[in-house]
Amino acid sequence: MNWSNIKYIFLKELRSFFNSPVAYIVIIVYLVILGWFFTSNLFLNGQSTMRTVFEMTPFLLMIFAPAMTMRLISEERKSGTLELLITKPVKEAEIILGKFFAVWLLYFFALLPTLCYYITVTFIGKLDLGAVIGGYLGLLLLGAVFLSISLFCSSLTENQIVAFIVSFLIVFALFMLNEVLMYFPSSVASTLEYISVGYHFGNMARGVIDTRDLIYYGSAIGFSLFLGTTMLEKRRLA
Repeated sequence: MNWSNIKYIFLKELRSFFNSPVAYIVIIVYLVILGWFFTSNLFLNGQSTMRTVFEMTPFLLMIFAPAMTMRLISEERKSGTLELLITKPVKEAEIILGKFFAVWLLYFFALLPTLCYYITVTFIGKLDLGAVIGGYLGLLLLGAVFLSISLFCSSLTENQIVAFIVSFLIVFALFMLNEVLMYFPSSVASTLEYISVGYHFGNMARGVIDTRDLIYYGSAIGFSLFLGTTMLEKRRLA
């Protein structure tokens, strides 16, 4: 693994985000939508809580994660630049990791301004700092899972719209799986509960940072990036 190659691809993708309207549109739209829900709860409902940030971000991320990643591999496959990149002394894993770290950092930049909501709420009421820290850690890891899955889906096709739809369906199913457990036998429900992203995020949003949740997130991210790498390797051999 050559970290210089990963750094090169990471910086290249990051520049492409901020040299185009993509990064600014994603960050502004996310903050506007989240800000509307936050201020509605704060001023109309009189609730001084960060729950809005932790409850709404996963649903927004179901759309934003596929939108942020759908072009990362698909566009390069369609334009032929992926083949050119693969012929260079760059490993497929380095390409995937560089692109993943770039889009994850973009998501971090989108999440960062929401800390002003925390500052605002602390002037009004008292917050559980542990729950806030756990919630933000959960959002970062949840974002990493959604983005890695969406990046894998982008490697499956040259069509960005297809990549977006497939990504959305997968992350939606993984997050909402926790809501349909009542329809399954208890023996199956316990397995599905562990697979559900929503279940693990719910634990962290309450301030409970469990090793099992961290292992789940790490495994989901690693497996998704492995699948993306495998798809690129197959393309090199084709």
